[in-house]
Amino acid sequence: MNEIEIGRSKRAKPAYAFDDIAVVPTRRTRDPQDVSTTWAIDAYKFEIPVVAAPMDSAMSPASAIALGRLGGLGVLDLEGLWTRYEDPTQQLAEIANAKDEDATAVLQRIYQKPIQPELITQRLKEIRDSGVTVAGALSPQRTAEFSEVVLKAGVDLFVIRGNTVSAEHVSKNQEPLNLKDFIYKLDVPVIVGGAATYTAALHLMRTGAAGVLVGFGGGAATSTRKILGIHAPMATAVADVAAARRDYMDESGGRYVHVIADGGLGTSGDIVKAIACGADAVMLGTVLARAAEAPGHGWHWGPEAVSPSLPRGQRVWVGTHGTIESILNGPATTANGTENLIGAVRRSMATTGYSDLKEFQRVDVVVNQYE
Repeated sequence: MNEIEIGRSKRAKPAYAFDDIAVVPTRRTRDPQDVSTTWAIDAYKFEIPVVAAPMDSAMSPASAIALGRLGGLGVLDLEGLWTRYEDPTQQLAEIANAKDEDATAVLQRIYQKPIQPELITQRLKEIRDSGVTVAGALSPQRTAEFSEVVLKAGVDLFVIRGNTVSAEHVSKNQEPLNLKDFIYKLDVPVIVGGAATYTAALHLMRTGAAGVLVGFGGGAATSTRKILGIHAPMATAVADVAAARRDYMDESGGRYVHVIADGGLGTSGDIVKAIACGADAVMLGTVLARAAEAPGHGWHWGPEAVSPSLPRGQRVWVGTHGTIESILNGPATTANGTENLIGAVRRSMATTGYSDLKEFQRVDVVVNQYE
């Protein structure tokens, strides 16, 4: 890839966000009803390629169940309010009602309460009893501490999610999580990330992960780019990680690792472009936080916002755009791409002539040229 000279001593490669690209129609079209949006990872099959971001403002046990019944995968944050409080209704209301200037301090205080292992068991049982696929998430820092509790409680899919997750973490202060050994010992598929480059993703794939999350601080509720100066334009990141998946298949003799876009996905068009760049599925936070069933009452925040020493996120107002069913399956009441997301994906696939998600990854894309 051609590099751009920033100055005499520094060069950089160009990178593109979803807004910078567009999908190109082909010579063939289809009926949207003939298009399949099914997605499967390991033994688990889903009607839609939607994974919920493990964020308290978007996912409660109830909303995870609701998403599961609609054909997606709800993922509960096992370090969130639902595993710290028996009933977090009061805490959620306090966060929603906080003044903007006090919101970060309120989040920090509320999340100081220790995680209760028995609540991890209770919440996962609640989801399992509903009959949907059970998924829970821990950060890399907490995985070793609580993974045994999670596995005993019973999960179908285990998610290790952070701003960035490395297969080669180095620490002088504590024993780092050895992802390869850890995943090898587990009896459940593991989705791990985020990763934003070909090399980082390839290393994560070599740990035995079933899926890799692509993204770094791309969501509406994060301010990582401003605070750490780190950002991953998502179209390029997804395409690079998809290339790592292809090369890892050759290296491993055919083992397929799923690529899940996680960040920069505010509208149905962003989801379309993520799949076009090579994603198998998308992880949605802001979009699901807009649902009437979302526990955030129209507010959205992520785990980065509650750090006691360096918050890298904030509470943001995203509003309520409809029920989780109308957001995913319609009917849409607006034309801004925030409702009937799956209907829009079907329409785009049909307009470009592709019948399933795997085929649609081959669609042509162009780079928008701005003046």
